[in-house]
Amino acid sequence: MTGARVAATFPGGVAAVTRRRRVVVTGRVQGVFFRDSCRTEARRAGVAGSVRNREDGRVEAIFEGDDEAVERLVAWCGQGPPGAQVDDVEVHDEAPTGEAGFHVR
Repeated sequence: MTGARVAATFPGGVAAVTRRRRVVVTGRVQGVFFRDSCRTEARRAGVAGSVRNREDGRVEAIFEGDDEAVERLVAWCGQGPPGAQVDDVEVHDEAPTGEAGFHVR
């Protein structure tokens, strides 16, 4: 297990893995509702974190939650909403911090 994942066991022996990933998306990703669409997708998937526009024209998002749900959000960033043109997605593993909710910054 890497430092970017935390395992927990819940009553009944059900195990859950929490993953945290930071992504930086390059391309035509500002002014195309990327952040709002990302928030909608994250909330639908039950993933916590945030998304923000960077001064350099890229979008940065933090995703924290169920391993598979986080991976779906990272994959979604590879295409983004209609109108976006994604050229590159940098993905960085980070240690989970216990994020709650998903916010546009």
